[in-house]
Amino acid sequence: MRIHATSVDYKDNGILIIGPSGSGKSDLALRLIMDKGAKLVADDYVDVELLETGNLVATCPENILGLLEVRGLGICKFETQKSSKISLVVELCPQNDIERLPEAEFYEILGCKVPKIKLWAHEPSSINKVILACNNVILIDY
Repeated sequence: MRIHATSVDYKDNGILIIGPSGSGKSDLALRLIMDKGAKLVADDYVDVELLETGNLVATCPENILGLLEVRGLGICKFETQKSSKISLVVELCPQNDIERLPEAEFYEILGCKVPKIKLWAHEPSSINKVILACNNVILIDY
C-alpha cells in the first residue's frame, strides 16, 4: 500500500510521519536525520507492507530512493535505511489541535494499530518529543 507520508528510522524504530501537504513532514524528517541520527526511509510517498509476522514495514518507492525535499534548497540526497518496522506514527497538525494531556491514540493501517502522537512540526521541541515517544514505545507493551 502506498501512502502520502514520510518515514525515517531511529534506532530500529520506524517512524511514519503523516499530515497534509505543507505541514512539515519533510522538515521534521530532516531535523531527525541531522540532529538525532535518524536514517531516511522515504519522503513524500511510503510503501507500507504487512508481513506474515504481523509487523508493518515501511519501504521507499525505487524512483525516490534517498531523496528528501528540503524547502529552500530543493531535492537533496541522503543515506537511507532500506526498510523499517513501523513502531510510531506522528500525525502533524496545527498547534491549537494539540492536547496538553492526550489519551493514548493509535493509527490503523492494513488492519494493524500503531501508537500515534500528534505534533505541531514547527515547535522547536518536536524532534525531542518524537524521540521521547520512541523510547516510550520501546518501554510500554501495547
